[in-house]
Amino acid sequence: MYDANTHSVHSIRLALAGACAGLVLAVLVQSAPSASVSGLVRDANGPVASATVRVKATANATTTDADGRFALADLEPNKPVVLTAWAEGYYIGGGQTEYLPGASDVDIMLSAHNDQDNANYAWLSAFASAGYPGSGEDGNCEHCHADPNDAQVSLPFDEWRGDAHALSAENPRFLTMYTGTDTAGSQSSPTQYFQTRDYGRIPLRPDPNESYFGPGYKLDFPETAGNCAACHTPAAAIDAAYETDPTTVTGVGAEGAACDFCHKVWDVRLDPASGLPYPNMPGVLSFEFRRPPEGHQFFAGPLDDVAPGEDTYSPIQRQSQYCAPCHFGVFWDTVVYNSFGEWLHSPYSDPQTGRSCQDCHMPSGRTDHFARFDKGGVLRDPTTIFSHRMPGAADEQLLQNAVSMDVKAVREGERLAVTVTITNDQTGHHVPTDSPLRHLILLVAATDGRGRRLKQLDGPVVPEWGGVGDPNQGFYAGLPGKAFAKVLEEHWTELSPSGAYWNPTRVLSDNRLAAFEVDTSSCVFAQTTEGEAIVDVTLLFRRAFIKLMAQKSWQSPDIVMEHERITIGGSPVPNAGLQER
Repeated sequence: MYDANTHSVHSIRLALAGACAGLVLAVLVQSAPSASVSGLVRDANGPVASATVRVKATANATTTDADGRFALADLEPNKPVVLTAWAEGYYIGGGQTEYLPGASDVDIMLSAHNDQDNANYAWLSAFASAGYPGSGEDGNCEHCHADPNDAQVSLPFDEWRGDAHALSAENPRFLTMYTGTDTAGSQSSPTQYFQTRDYGRIPLRPDPNESYFGPGYKLDFPETAGNCAACHTPAAAIDAAYETDPTTVTGVGAEGAACDFCHKVWDVRLDPASGLPYPNMPGVLSFEFRRPPEGHQFFAGPLDDVAPGEDTYSPIQRQSQYCAPCHFGVFWDTVVYNSFGEWLHSPYSDPQTGRSCQDCHMPSGRTDHFARFDKGGVLRDPTTIFSHRMPGAADEQLLQNAVSMDVKAVREGERLAVTVTITNDQTGHHVPTDSPLRHLILLVAATDGRGRRLKQLDGPVVPEWGGVGDPNQGFYAGLPGKAFAKVLEEHWTELSPSGAYWNPTRVLSDNRLAAFEVDTSSCVFAQTTEGEAIVDVTLLFRRAFIKLMAQKSWQSPDIVMEHERITIGGSPVPNAGLQER
């Protein structure tokens, strides 16, 4: 017979027994000693306090006390670990010996690195491949950070090799703007001047009767080198930023913004009042370096456990300030490019909620090692390894994730109203940014069911510099839409839009989208109340003004950032706008 009381008592006993067993187990787990290692971090003079001690390639780390002592817990019993140690002013130590948990006599020695820059240091080539000046040395980056036998693995050298920084010295747009030529080498005539009593020598516009292959720094200032090399060939220009002609640089200096240069950066000099570089200190002039003395090497990076070797940790390599010297430029008191300053004055610079330049342009998570395993590479958390592909203005995927676009089309009697809203909700600076040649073109096209373009009744059109000519060839001036650009005008010649910002210029207009800024524009078309209407809206990124591209023979196809198509049926429908993507 079923006895409810007996059953209840039995249930209570089982519950109590289970609870007690769980409590005992919890006590046993809590009281079980965790495996650990302990020891001392010191230098030649004694203990080193506040050093970071880490199980190599893991997040398990601690710091030394005032006596240089440390203890690392939460280790797996009987599993050997490799330890590293780092403290400010020192190379990273350790990284070679394995210790069994339980060891209490670990001794890690640190060596101080140089605290001065050695101007006599000879830059190390990134290339190990034959045929490159400086290749064949033991320290060439390609030796360890490239894997020619595994195309699926993208190591730092392989990524950097195809990045714009590696190509900065050979970029055809840069070189042809510097020399005043087209890509075939045809050069425009030198700039002509006339003398005025009040202003001295004044430049003249190019002669329309002569062949013209676009502007060039050397056409305007043939006797000087300018400061272009300070960013485009920085290793060559480090000690002569205003005296280095980038077209004459050879050897390691012609490798662009290369590995050895970037990993010798120790700090960045910024104006404390503005947080920006000083206007007269472009590129290498705003970097602080630690080139090592003879017989030593020095590499600074974003990890504190890269050992053994003469490597050290530098927090600046994860900070946007690292990018500032070459992504902020002032010419003749006009701020010409300023992606760093745009980031600095946006919500993205908030240290608690924002994102750094590296977060977007050196994204992590693409590989689990950054050196070949046969060269000392180890498995790491992919989120700690940053890509050296550094996508930018030529990267289609990055551009297609830069802004959001919303399109609404409404038929109102015999009028078709199209409203386009563009939001810079995914980019930490203006869109577009940096070079004032870059711009966006918004095209709003409306056709009937037979493919005939509808007449525009109201709304903006693409400006003249969008290209006068055949739209099928990319000439969009006068078409429904608009453009987003920072347009410079030269002071004396009043040429605009100008990319010759080495001359005095002024900002004629600037309607680029700042971070989180929203732009809404409307175009109205004539449309009967019968028949189908199709609206196509396209947002294009263009590297340079089409007239200049023709002069220079640049081949830089437009990149479609956003596209949306809306089809409206044959009869008037209030608030029509069914979208077909």
